[in-house]
Amino acid sequence: MWPVTTEDDKVARVLVVDDSRMVRASIIKHIRGRFDAREEPDGEAGWEALLVDPAIDLVVTDIGMPRLDGFGLLQRIRESKVARVRNLPVVIISGDEDENARERALKLGANGFIPKGVGTVELLATLDSLVRLAKTQNELEESRAALARQSPQDPETGLVTGGYLEHRGEQALAESRRRETDIAALVIELDQFDQLVERYGLHVVELIGRKISKIVTGRIRAEDSLSKHSPSQFALLSPGIDMLSSCAFALRLRASLEKLVMAYREERIRVTVTIGVANSAVDGKGKVSELLAAARARLQQGQRVGGNCVVSDRGLVDQATLAGNTTRLCSIDAALRHLRAGTTKEVEARLPDIVGTLMPLLELIESRLHCGLPLEQLEQYQYKPETGSDEMDGTQTTI
Repeated sequence: MWPVTTEDDKVARVLVVDDSRMVRASIIKHIRGRFDAREEPDGEAGWEALLVDPAIDLVVTDIGMPRLDGFGLLQRIRESKVARVRNLPVVIISGDEDENARERALKLGANGFIPKGVGTVELLATLDSLVRLAKTQNELEESRAALARQSPQDPETGLVTGGYLEHRGEQALAESRRRETDIAALVIELDQFDQLVERYGLHVVELIGRKISKIVTGRIRAEDSLSKHSPSQFALLSPGIDMLSSCAFALRLRASLEKLVMAYREERIRVTVTIGVANSAVDGKGKVSELLAAARARLQQGQRVGGNCVVSDRGLVDQATLAGNTTRLCSIDAALRHLRAGTTKEVEARLPDIVGTLMPLLELIESRLHCGLPLEQLEQYQYKPETGSDEMDGTQTTI
């Protein structure tokens, strides 16, 4: 009989987990010639083998074993964060014909349940069909991934795909060079992702990610692009935004998410994010991938110091440093570039600073031309405090 192969034409490898050496030897004897085999004496050893051996295509496991039984091994496989492990076909092989054991195995995600001592033909047919089914599912997932990369929108999240983000970003970069404007990149990551998954499960944390996505989407402009790069990480590209403005936005976003409360069963889950900020003009990056890499490196820097922070080219950003930068003379050239690019909101947000920068020139013009410039009104306007806030109250969302 011909050996069973996977999508890359290698012989499919079966991991056989049983505390009985004789049972392992019997199973391997049955499948020899059709499958490659690896054997382990208990569930813990089987789990370690799965983590280090990416060639394993299918698991056959006993139930009653020391250290970690078959149910425990199956549960770990199905809850794994590694897709390669999580999606593996698992067959429970047991001498116990108890219907409850069969029901429990199937509920935990087993693909099959067969008794020990089963004939060679039945065992091979079961394993063969599962390997071929897994091969078909993998090919389908690869096709979906390829289509997703070509599509501008991720059907699951409604956000732009990573590939389209870079494509659209390259266009924005070319436009920014023509107009002499900036493009900002923010990489936003949910803090303590692994601990949250371990405590509440991946499904709950994915719901938290959707809430974060919804909040960010509600605060960005139509010309901005938001993409989800992993279950815990988002990337945002904002054309026409300087480093100072993007840092201010990142601080407001971080503070808002810190106030978010997710209610799950009897618990209240509070989340925080770390944000890395980069800017095409400040960082001198000519490609979107380089710009995102710079923002991601700053995010990692923030996580190393505990997370729940914003990091720019000058390190940690807080309101004090932001205020210090805001009081510096505003660049009139930058304001004119924003106006040429049509991003008037950025200029409006900095009008008090712009007026303060222009005051000496306006006073000189008035002293020479006596044209009635409202200097007193302008003098007061440059000290006008900010009004309003887009920060959320301590909003609670029930999962």
